[in-house]
Amino acid sequence: MFDGNLLSLQTVMSSPALDTSLLHQLSLAQMSQFIRERKLSPLELLGAHYTRIERLNPKLNAFIELRQEAAIAEARAAEEAVVHNAKVGALHGVPISIKSSIAVAGLKFECGSPTRRGIVASEDAVLVRRLKQAGAVVLGNTNVPEMLMAYETNNPLYGPTNSTWDLSRTPGGSSGGEAAAISAGLSAAGIGSDGGGSIRVPAHFSGICGLKPTPGRIPITGHWPESGGPFALLGVVGPMARSVEDLEIIFRVIAGFDAGDPMACSVSLAEVSEEELQRITIGYFEEHPSAPVTRDSRAAVQTAVTALQNSGVRVKPFLPDFFDEAREHWWTLFVRLGAELLTPQFKGREDQISTILTYSDRSPTKADLLSAWFRRDELRIRLMRQMNDIPVLVCPVCSVPAFRHEEREWRIGGQSVSYMDVMSYTQWLNLLGNPAVVVPVGVSCEGLPIGVQVVGQPNSEELILKVAGALEKAVGPPRMAPALLE
Repeated sequence: MFDGNLLSLQTVMSSPALDTSLLHQLSLAQMSQFIRERKLSPLELLGAHYTRIERLNPKLNAFIELRQEAAIAEARAAEEAVVHNAKVGALHGVPISIKSSIAVAGLKFECGSPTRRGIVASEDAVLVRRLKQAGAVVLGNTNVPEMLMAYETNNPLYGPTNSTWDLSRTPGGSSGGEAAAISAGLSAAGIGSDGGGSIRVPAHFSGICGLKPTPGRIPITGHWPESGGPFALLGVVGPMARSVEDLEIIFRVIAGFDAGDPMACSVSLAEVSEEELQRITIGYFEEHPSAPVTRDSRAAVQTAVTALQNSGVRVKPFLPDFFDEAREHWWTLFVRLGAELLTPQFKGREDQISTILTYSDRSPTKADLLSAWFRRDELRIRLMRQMNDIPVLVCPVCSVPAFRHEEREWRIGGQSVSYMDVMSYTQWLNLLGNPAVVVPVGVSCEGLPIGVQVVGQPNSEELILKVAGALEKAVGPPRMAPALLE
């Protein structure tokens, strides 16, 4: 229980204009602004979030551990800084969450695996340190599938995480705990990681926004499993939030070179004007033949394209002709190689082996790995040349909306579509290294959220965030998750 007696400065900071019962519905940007304007107490805001966690986390299972004592001290310091007119950062006093595969000093760092049971992070990951330096208050860390190797969040240590839209469904994986926490208003925003869609699929399933950046643009230093070899090409860390504006605020705080990331790059933050947006052509495709999508998913892409077109942006159809090959090479580098490295850790627990690892048909040969690595670069160059004329692409995130726990196959248009096939819209972009933003734009016939991906060329995060923001404005605010309204 949050200690209300600690709100000693609340009379200085609080504002009768704010309904304290709805603080969790504010955006990160609004929270930060109200704190700086002394309309909202960081301690009051922290207390509101811990109260919600206490009430809703038992049924969602989004958080695995909280750092309440440290967070209270940080919120108190944030409050005193504002009261004394000290210089504050972009996230000053805002409560956020962190995926438990990313190190937060003093919190469990187990990645949902019994093989790491009891491991505690000794220091903050680089991006966590940057968040704290910007004034963010870390509430705790969130649930993941074991080894991060599934699109459903469930593990032997902490069990399943449930969707904020329907408790019988999953918020996705592997950043499912993050998505559920943010969607339900247990956290203002947070950080996930993505090696095959693990930020974007949970964002799509949960009706929130997520950014998969270019490898190296945001330091992955302090993530487990560590980034190296082929996995450095595939895996990234990035922000998740309830609005595109909030994504951009976090991105600008945590982006930047760090020598601990093998893909680290020195790319200065850029500004994109409205005029630049009007000059580009945006490509789109509603479906790839190898991965049928539901009618509602197709309609979401159509809605996004129409909204952008109506706002003055040029659009044209664009279907990559190497989608399947790119996905095949992702399969070799992520699934087959991942299984080779991780399966031994399941010895004696074969019945609990991660979902994605069960899809690994065989170990990769040297020829398989060399082919995947070299063809990856050839395909990447090919796509980049095509994107010189069409620098932004809109496409589905997944063939289906949030599925029921342990559901693994779907009938779409009279065709049976497998668990891994429905996820192919994110996988190919991990292989090729493109950044992508997920924006919720539609709702399924069952009332579940549907997002689209806004994809860019490497290191064009600022441009795709600008496009995503324009799209978000054009389609209007998304429906709130039922849990957010509780």
